[in-house]
Amino acid sequence: MTQNWRHLPAPARPIAAATTAAVTAARAHDTEALDAATAELAALDPAQTGLILGTSVRLLLEQAHPDGLDGDAVRDVLERSVRSAAVWHPETDPHVVLYLLAGSLGVLDEDAADVPKPDALARHAALLLAELLGARPAEPVLTAALSEIQHTQLND
Repeated sequence: MTQNWRHLPAPARPIAAATTAAVTAARAHDTEALDAATAELAALDPAQTGLILGTSVRLLLEQAHPDGLDGDAVRDVLERSVRSAAVWHPETDPHVVLYLLAGSLGVLDEDAADVPKPDALARHAALLLAELLGARPAEPVLTAALSEIQHTQLND
């Protein structure tokens, strides 16, 4: 069953749909479907895609660590995400996952970092989200991320 994203703003709909497809493919260890979904994500506006995916990752990290996130917790998420993905997706790059984690937490020094290509960012974001979500559906966290983004933009 596909999610009906009509309740979202038009620019967010393809991001939410492609993200859901990518996370589903990552969970199923379906490389072909993951490639297709992440190609769609990589072709979308990188600023909007990054904001939505980064906010989703941050919300999941905050849910998993309600008392705060320290360096050990980030290292644990990085290790778990890379190890679980590398079992079936050997091209998993820990540096890209770390880049995504740092970006989602707002601690990325974008001037000093080599920015990974959009396809690598999309693929690794799907792998990271799949690990952070576990068996939970992606739709609620994407909806929450978009609500938070909208709330922040209205208050700025």
